[in-house]
Amino acid sequence: MLEIKNVSKTYGNGSSSVGALKDISVQVDDGDFVAITGPSGSGKSTLLSVIGGLEKISAGEVILDGRRIDNLNEKELVEIRRNKVAYVFQQYHLIPSLTALENVLLPLTFHGLADGSRKKAAAMLQEVGLEKRAKHKPGQLSGGEQQRVAIARALINGCSLILADEPTGNVDQKTGVEILKLFQKANEDGHTIIMVTHSPEVARRAKRIVTLRDGEIVDQVDQEGCEKPSGKGGIIQ
Repeated sequence: MLEIKNVSKTYGNGSSSVGALKDISVQVDDGDFVAITGPSGSGKSTLLSVIGGLEKISAGEVILDGRRIDNLNEKELVEIRRNKVAYVFQQYHLIPSLTALENVLLPLTFHGLADGSRKKAAAMLQEVGLEKRAKHKPGQLSGGEQQRVAIARALINGCSLILADEPTGNVDQKTGVEILKLFQKANEDGHTIIMVTHSPEVARRAKRIVTLRDGEIVDQVDQEGCEKPSGKGGIIQ
């Protein structure tokens, strides 16, 4: 599904330049669940932004479903993000003036709301356990509930690739486990997931762990077939 080929990202010029990513190469297969981990400043979020077309790269190639996307213009990237890639952010990014249902509906409005759109959004809220909170605005929801609304919004368009940036970073341990179970369920349903986290416990929920340090990949571990954590241990936020 995704190929990152010799990708570098440099901020600034000359002696003041900083290499955020340095000759990164990684492949993500369809249906994979990859955790990108590493210490603060290792390039995790930059790599996720590059994959989603939110950051321009300095060198290399980003190929999604056989199409190179790093050289697309903004209009073409918007189409990619509408139809293929969905984001879940640590800060939720819900619109405060809209209800939970309306926030979930938002991606469908770019295509024009069709008959059954509201029913589909309501079904997505039910999927994440928030059918009774449909009319509540973000300010009336807990952090965990807001994140579940954000996950429902990411799933509603049927995008094949979900990018999650520290999705458990603003919630407590119990809520974090519930959110990770939603991602695992989405993965079982066929979505490919790339999740940034600095928590080893959270990373172990994925099928594969890619570890960055100082903008370089220092380790890749395939966890397929390994026993997953029970959720009883602490989640390091």
